[in-house]
Amino acid sequence: MNWDIVAGNWKQFRGKVRARWGKLTDDHLDVIAGKRTELSGKLQESYGITREEAEEQIKGFEVRNKDLFPPHTP
Repeated sequence: MNWDIVAGNWKQFRGKVRARWGKLTDDHLDVIAGKRTELSGKLQESYGITREEAEEQIKGFEVRNKDLFPPHTP
């Protein structure tokens, strides 16, 4: 998943992220602003999970939502 696209279209993706991780507040989503590392950190903080678990959850999210993102072209 190309997180540059997520960041550029964050308003559209907020709902998907909020639906997946309901503990994230609007303030959290404002801080995340489509940045993968920020999402990982807020998941760790909000859910009390390790960085590895947060990364696994994000990867699962990417797989389930891959149809929303065009392929990354360098």
